[in-house]
Amino acid sequence: MRERETLHSSAEALIEEEEDLFDYAYDEPGSIPGTLSIEEDAQPPEIVLIDYNLEQAKRITNLTPEACAQYLDTESVSWVDVSGFGNEDILQRLGKVFKLHPLVLEDVVNVPQRPKIEDYEDQLVIITQMIMPKPRGEGFWLEQVSLVLGKHYLLTVQEEKEGDCFEPVRRRIRFKQGNIRHHGADYLAYALWDAIIDGFFPVLENYGEKIEALEDETVLNPTKKTLSEIYQIKRELLALRRAIWPQRTAINILIRDGSPLISDEVLIYLRDCYDHIIQIIDVIETYRELASSLTDVYLSAVNNKMNEIMKLLTVISTIFIPLTFIAGIYGMNFNPEKSPWNMPELNWYWGYPLCLGFMGAIALSLVYFFWRRGWFKDTSTLKG
Repeated sequence: MRERETLHSSAEALIEEEEDLFDYAYDEPGSIPGTLSIEEDAQPPEIVLIDYNLEQAKRITNLTPEACAQYLDTESVSWVDVSGFGNEDILQRLGKVFKLHPLVLEDVVNVPQRPKIEDYEDQLVIITQMIMPKPRGEGFWLEQVSLVLGKHYLLTVQEEKEGDCFEPVRRRIRFKQGNIRHHGADYLAYALWDAIIDGFFPVLENYGEKIEALEDETVLNPTKKTLSEIYQIKRELLALRRAIWPQRTAINILIRDGSPLISDEVLIYLRDCYDHIIQIIDVIETYRELASSLTDVYLSAVNNKMNEIMKLLTVISTIFIPLTFIAGIYGMNFNPEKSPWNMPELNWYWGYPLCLGFMGAIALSLVYFFWRRGWFKDTSTLKG
């Protein structure tokens, strides 16, 4: 019972100290639909354009929202990548240029949103969660990425400027690798979404190594730090599940219902993304079960350690019980002069050495008996 109380208190302390991984954005009661909520420390937006076709590809940085308008109706594919939410004016202007519905702009800017997909006549909006590992395998952070697909363009909006998982896609476009430049904007949307999904695998690999190390530590040397790490892994795996599970639903809807903006060929590629999501969910569920079982293993290991301690104390107490009994009898001080039955041993010449020798013989006999029974070995080898 005491160990379970420690278990719960450690969990409560961890929950208080950790940053909440599970919040979704919500509007203030009574607020106007389409209201943008921008954090004070948000980075100012940076707009980067990659425009390409089969023959050439060009990259333009530091664009204004109005400068993007000329690339939206061309036959080439225009990828407009926006990083940062720190300027509401730029975001509103961007919404006007791309003709974004106010609710779409709200979902894009007010993060985090639950991953989903929405079809707006001539636009397809995909809200997803990108995972980025922290240095030295110390967990991860989640970043919302919004994709707005048009006929010849793709608008992506990220929370942060530093780091994403899109560099392999940029490299394929720049060096004409694969067949990405043979397809339209729908294939680009697939490639980016596939990169986001595949980014979960390296993170899960790190968690597999952590759980394996925790299994050994839990069995061999469980501590309160071990318990805290188990709870932290369980919470982070739950956050991963909440990030990837809705994407399964979104991509399944897109494959099932289709969209005028997605070709049949790209829908086939999206099935591969769906398979990857299923694999990720299976791995997460497996790791969650392992992490949950580690809690029981921890309790069992701690109880076994406590049983070893109690066994040692019991052995010591059992050895001293007969010795205490004998010493107690000779401490009653009955007068032998009043009766021949009153402790005649008190008048023996060798009475005291004989008593000590008898007590020592009892102690050694008990030690030998316990040793023969295997009580000085591991608990798992006890006989009888």
